[in-house]
Amino acid sequence: MEAELAALAASGASTMVTLMVSDAWEQVRARVVRLFARGGDEAAVEGELRGARSELLAAHDAGDVDAAGDVEEEWRLRLRRVLRADPMAARELRRLLDELDELGSQGADQPVVSVRNTITGATVNGPVFQGQQFSHLTFTSAPPRSSGAPPRSSDTPAAE
Repeated sequence: MEAELAALAASGASTMVTLMVSDAWEQVRARVVRLFARGGDEAAVEGELRGARSELLAAHDAGDVDAAGDVEEEWRLRLRRVLRADPMAARELRRLLDELDELGSQGADQPVVSVRNTITGATVNGPVFQGQQFSHLTFTSAPPRSSGAPPRSSDTPAAE
């Protein structure tokens, strides 16, 4: 269960940070605020998200990948605490991620992030942001290795 919450928090934070610097942020901002506030001070969360968004935009303009990564890590840890404290928050986050994925597959007017992941054990698999461009950011990752036979070592004779 802990691995699943960690994977969900990582996926949620990564998606949230990507959305913060995209045109789609206004579509989901209020729901993200409610998720993090969970009955608390929504105005405070709104201010923190606004600050994080400004920091992300400045990091992007400066080409500072480390600063953007720090913001994502901070929100990942925070989201993990929310998910641990309130089991209903995990359900709400999953629903939000599913809706974003559905909007992305329907060709919505605004760019939306595809967030489909497959969780197996403690490993998160799936093309979350591979080759996608949102606003002025492009997220890419190396393609997965084929699921065929493992590569041979140089000392293994070739089959003839």
